[in-house]
Amino acid sequence: MKKYVLALDQGTTSSRCIIFDMETGVAISNFSKEFKQIFPQDGWVEHDPFDILETQIYSAKSAIKKSGISVEDIAAIGITNQRETSIIWDKSTGKPVYNAIVWQCRRTAKYCDELKSGNMSDIIKSKTGLIPDSYFSATKIKWILENVPSAAEKAKAGELMFGTVDSWLIYNLTGGKVHATDLSNASRTMLFNINTLEWDTDLLDFMNIPRSIMPEVHQSCDLYGYTDRSIFGIELPIAGVAGDQQAALFGQCCFNAGEVKNTYGTGGFMLMNTGEKPVYSDNGLLTTIAWGLDGKVYYALEGSTFICGAAVQWLRDGMKMFEKASQSEALAASVTDCGGVYFVPAFVGLGAPYWDPYARGLIIGITRSTNQGHIARAVLESMAYQTLDVLKIMEKESGIKMSSLFVDGGASANDLLMSFQADILNIPIVRPSYVETTAYGAASLAALCVGIIKSTEDLKNLIKSKKIFKPSMSHEERHKKIHKWNEAVKRSMGWAI
Repeated sequence: MKKYVLALDQGTTSSRCIIFDMETGVAISNFSKEFKQIFPQDGWVEHDPFDILETQIYSAKSAIKKSGISVEDIAAIGITNQRETSIIWDKSTGKPVYNAIVWQCRRTAKYCDELKSGNMSDIIKSKTGLIPDSYFSATKIKWILENVPSAAEKAKAGELMFGTVDSWLIYNLTGGKVHATDLSNASRTMLFNINTLEWDTDLLDFMNIPRSIMPEVHQSCDLYGYTDRSIFGIELPIAGVAGDQQAALFGQCCFNAGEVKNTYGTGGFMLMNTGEKPVYSDNGLLTTIAWGLDGKVYYALEGSTFICGAAVQWLRDGMKMFEKASQSEALAASVTDCGGVYFVPAFVGLGAPYWDPYARGLIIGITRSTNQGHIARAVLESMAYQTLDVLKIMEKESGIKMSSLFVDGGASANDLLMSFQADILNIPIVRPSYVETTAYGAASLAALCVGIIKSTEDLKNLIKSKKIFKPSMSHEERHKKIHKWNEAVKRSMGWAI
């Protein structure tokens, strides 16, 4: 039996492909390619959809070449993707009518304020588990249809297609044969009823979005279709799809209710598996679908922070403090502490638990002795503080006191950050030997679908060694630092109103 799975990990700043030997759970090859970020106005974020597609296919072909295996040895493809990012394309030409509007984009914040001020907030929450926010796909779709010439008319005529990034990739990889998404991605649109598991007619009508443009919704572990021969030379089954954070939860083997992971990617995302029933939040957390598997649907509570690793990218590209993101740890370690400097990464507002689209980035506590090391350390520490904010709410909502936290994502490889995270949370941090669990989760779903892996228990048996970071900070110091962070956050809020 073929044992290799191609995991396409389409992220916010890069497209990655990792090939896994699913008999051992080991990655045998990986390749990543960054693409351009487009900022038309303050708070607006876009991508060229063809940049997304071309870098993803290039990464896949490069990973195959680098691996030394033949494409015939690949059993299936799993896809995981940046969520909420919205693309609308012409059904006849396959060309997008506008750039992809990225999940970080805040252009529809004013409209979301109107939704919150009326009675739609409770309706949206009860149907979708989400809160009205420009983070999600619905208002991005509405904006494109209202602002791109003739888009609304074409949509009503059934001439356009909408998709999150997974749908865009599936459509193009299958040569335009399949227009589909999975349950986890559908649940992030603010248009999908997580109780009935259907596109919600009331919400679609309210937003003036035709049902005809929406993709077919599949289970996360399912056969979506086959790639066109022109891409890889043979047809490969696309057999597993999940939004990046749900894929990471699956990749961490958090299959039981109450298990929690935190991903340090472009943003920061904490998810708790809540089992087969949705748990609703009154304190800024989101209720979302984790995945669909074996005919069942599993749910999660989620706390999202918009800027995490992207702040390190800003230090690299915007502030020119270093050439590689990995160098941030050494720069931060060049000082013994943050020197009283606090950084709030509200570049595009604040996510959970604040949900303030008008907050903006802030650096406070600067003195004449402040240097680049203090700034870099404050940036890393901001990731840990944001995680604390979400964890406190998640414990309150779930009634579960967390005894440890599973971590993954690029920034989790930073030992300095993980040590500080353990100190601030005052619980052990558990990091797997391989931190790219997002791609691994997508590969695992695909492997289950094609029969390489027989059960989730088999996936647990593939878990390799872990590193555990234990807290050592005194209660007094922890309390003082958290107080300062809270004060800094207050000062960043409401700035762009």
